[in-house]
Amino acid sequence: MCGIVGYVGHRQAEPILVDGLRRLEYRGYDSAGIATLTGDRLHLRKCAGRVSDLGAFLETSPSPGSLGISHTRWATHGPANDINAHPHVAGEGDRAVAVVHNGVIENYAVLKRQLQAEGIVFQSQTDTEVITQLIAYHLNGDLVEAIRKVLPLLKGTYGLAVVSPRNPDLIVGARLGSPLVVGIGEGEHYLASDPSALAGNTQRVVYLQDHQLAVLTCAEWHIYDSERSRVSARVQSIDWDPGESDMGGFAHYMLKEIYEQPEALENAMRGRLSDPDSSAHFGGLNLDTQQLRHADRIILTACGTSYHAGLVGEYMFEELARIPVEVEYASEFRYRNPPIDRSTIVIAITQSGETADTLAALRESKRKGHPVLSICNAVGSSIAREADGGVFLRAGPEIGVASTKAFTSQVTVLALLALYLGRMRHLSSLQGARMIDELRAMPEILRKTLRCHEAVKRLAEKYFNVGNMLYMGRQYLYPVALEGALKLKEISYIHAEGYPAAEMKHGPIALVDEVTPSIFLVPRGSIFDKVMSNLEEVKARGGPVIAIASEGDDAVSEHIMSRADEVIFVPDVPEYLQPLVTVVPLQLFAYHIALLRGCDVDKPRNLAKSVTVE
Repeated sequence: MCGIVGYVGHRQAEPILVDGLRRLEYRGYDSAGIATLTGDRLHLRKCAGRVSDLGAFLETSPSPGSLGISHTRWATHGPANDINAHPHVAGEGDRAVAVVHNGVIENYAVLKRQLQAEGIVFQSQTDTEVITQLIAYHLNGDLVEAIRKVLPLLKGTYGLAVVSPRNPDLIVGARLGSPLVVGIGEGEHYLASDPSALAGNTQRVVYLQDHQLAVLTCAEWHIYDSERSRVSARVQSIDWDPGESDMGGFAHYMLKEIYEQPEALENAMRGRLSDPDSSAHFGGLNLDTQQLRHADRIILTACGTSYHAGLVGEYMFEELARIPVEVEYASEFRYRNPPIDRSTIVIAITQSGETADTLAALRESKRKGHPVLSICNAVGSSIAREADGGVFLRAGPEIGVASTKAFTSQVTVLALLALYLGRMRHLSSLQGARMIDELRAMPEILRKTLRCHEAVKRLAEKYFNVGNMLYMGRQYLYPVALEGALKLKEISYIHAEGYPAAEMKHGPIALVDEVTPSIFLVPRGSIFDKVMSNLEEVKARGGPVIAIASEGDDAVSEHIMSRADEVIFVPDVPEYLQPLVTVVPLQLFAYHIALLRGCDVDKPRNLAKSVTVE
């Protein structure tokens, strides 16, 4: 994986392809390349590094032609170098084939040995070159037919774009488990792994389904099934303004997105709170009230930051709706065979809607007959399309690889769902009305929370050189401790771990020393005193302590400040909403530490925004 852009039309392809790759840089990558055609001549340009490195290469060695494909690679097979960069080329003359590929071919080693036995010599260490060599091997006339012969041989996932001088007016795309979208223009067409690559060129797109092929010329576009029968396809409009992808005066996308969280919460709640019913309502759940009312269990499945949001949702659903909940890593859930009764609802949580493990968990749940809902940010994504129903976050594009506003939007949507399910069961109208008031107040409260920015920045200046850090919270704030530690790891490369605060004494307290800071989440609540006792245990062993605490109670504030080395105050909110305010200083803390350490905040090493491989 990571990014694919293709173009066929009347304009020069190179600037369109490179601009599309720049729009996909946020997804994370380690090399880039393009291949264009002029008649029967194939032009290949690729290199390790950033799109800017490819741009510099193209200034001295342009890639002419009005048809081409391009790629940014996130290494899965073989290191990041010029040879392993995409596109890969096989064959000679008009039988040459150029391929870019997202996904993983699991049986590539077997296929590679078979081709080597035929005398074919490989240049790279990638699984993608196997696809390229196979298509060239089968290319005796029609490029589409050669691709059709190869696809059944592949085990794994792929999003492909293929060109060849044999058919110099065609781009062919194919999809299985890795997203592809066709962009429709006037006398020109596009292919991309993400519609954001097409912003500024077209807003009309068609999302490919698994086992479908797209065949594009400048004049026409057609979608075929695996038997090469034409299929109808729905043309959709890209639902966000490309201007939303600009940094808007902020130094980094991550910082911009941290500051967009109040607006994102407003968007998540807009039109979903019902005062007459003292409840929430949703337009796309597609499950009747009887199914929801009689659900005996909910399984939340997700990866990474979305998993942490799911853990917050577990506390919400169990406390507010009185429904047993399990939260499963999608990467593990897809391979387990747990006993799940028929009255269980599965909810897949994802920002991109394309996370391979979450998509596989969704499909496995549907295969076994369970209703599956999604909480997703990307309209038209695979998970949004394949779920029985769901809720869109409406957070707008999240460009920074380290998720921020998606997390708080997911927590907000989960709170809305907890209110909705709770009102079906035992929550009174007065309790529901109070929750609505509390939720409506949160965007403005988050704006107040952001005032901690300068205090957090000063804190980062004190601790940016540490080698390890511990994060502690309990109940609703245990998942926030996990999320805070993840943010620090992702963008500053400091080792950090999150724990339930009471678990410290069961092993992790051995890590405490005078150079390992511990961040404690201690807003007021039912177990405030317990968390303070855990804080005291760390302080007694000489560990520096940073506390995230509630404003408003002088006695409590004095108590915390007398024990912690540093304190950051956040607004006082009900316990189920504390994750929304406490995560903000942790996001800012990670951001400033990463800056001080000279890290690339928006594109951290080794990470990709949308993980479309296992």
